[in-house]
Amino acid sequence: MTATRVLVLNSGSSSVKYQLLDMRKGGRLASGLVERIGERTSRLRHTPLAAGGDTREWTGPIADHGAALKAVAEELARDGLGLDSPELAAIGHRVVHGGKLFTEPTVVDDTVLAEIERLIPVAPLHNPANLTGIRTARALRPDLPQVAVFDTAFHTTMPEAAARYAIDVETADAHRVRRYGFHGTSHAYVSRATAKLLGRTPEEVNVIVLHLGNGASASAVEGGRCVDTSMGLTPLEGLVMGTRSGDVDPAVIFHLARVGGMSIDEIDTLLNKKSGLVGLCGDNDMREIRRRIDEGDVRAKLAFDIYIHRLKKYIGAYYAVLGRVDAVAFTAGVGENAAEVRAAAVAGLETLGLAVDGGLNAVRGDEPRLISPAGARVAVAVVPTDEELEIATQTYALVGRN
Repeated sequence: MTATRVLVLNSGSSSVKYQLLDMRKGGRLASGLVERIGERTSRLRHTPLAAGGDTREWTGPIADHGAALKAVAEELARDGLGLDSPELAAIGHRVVHGGKLFTEPTVVDDTVLAEIERLIPVAPLHNPANLTGIRTARALRPDLPQVAVFDTAFHTTMPEAAARYAIDVETADAHRVRRYGFHGTSHAYVSRATAKLLGRTPEEVNVIVLHLGNGASASAVEGGRCVDTSMGLTPLEGLVMGTRSGDVDPAVIFHLARVGGMSIDEIDTLLNKKSGLVGLCGDNDMREIRRRIDEGDVRAKLAFDIYIHRLKKYIGAYYAVLGRVDAVAFTAGVGENAAEVRAAAVAGLETLGLAVDGGLNAVRGDEPRLISPAGARVAVAVVPTDEELEIATQTYALVGRN
């Protein structure tokens, strides 16, 4: 029997998201989430998609990630999809930071684990949790290939002119200071899906991808290769996000320390957790912000305007970087669902060939779709992202080669 199933794990600091996919049939067999790991009120939500079964929920103490994955294995086994199945080809893991070394999916061994651990200082919130998930899965199935798929990998094709900061080269190299970019699995998937939507190959298409969720990033993709992206050394740079500031003058940090008397940790918390939309108006949910705008809320309107202004700046900048743009693709929670954001982001950019059709833009759906007028010079699209499928696809392709 040929093994064609891939289990995708996305391990956070207190959660594990998972999906089991059959790469031969192209379908999802199961998905779920374990959250609040380490608390007495941990919760596991499991949906057996292949069987069309109802979602099962369990609440109780789950001490650590090891216990969480064992609970996941038990739920899968209840549906005949256990981790001991000979049909399971590999386990694919989302790893946020791969630095310059990891430019493609990689089978995990002790050397790879050590390098991911060495990158913790530049991804202190994410890489430790990713490592825990990998180590736990290796302990459960030591005979099975564990594949790391890196958020940063898609962006390693950026030229040095885009990846370098204009600071002293020796200092930058000594401390790994450069622009890495994130959300790479999403940008890779969406750029290819956009080309398919246009009936063309990725190599023929230049796309600006706008991944707009609570975290948000933009990328310029030329012929299937990323040539620029908005996030940098960390996910803080770039667009206005739910709780992150995005671009700020670096001297703001010095000013807050010297004049405001704030510590580095306090400034870090401010820029990552108390800024962006929540810092501007107290809400990071775009639906709530739009509701408040409709009621005449001035702070909500200002927050929305700042969000859109930054977004337009990046669309224009990446148009210049690419020289020719075939499509702009909106994805992730806000990008896929907030028609007002999409309309506002391209409003006034008609001379660049960008426009949306009001009727098409208002339609909701789960499939990739065009929302630009017929005959538009630049296609504007809504392309739902599928990071789990992207991780599974990359994992299975790698395992199949080995």
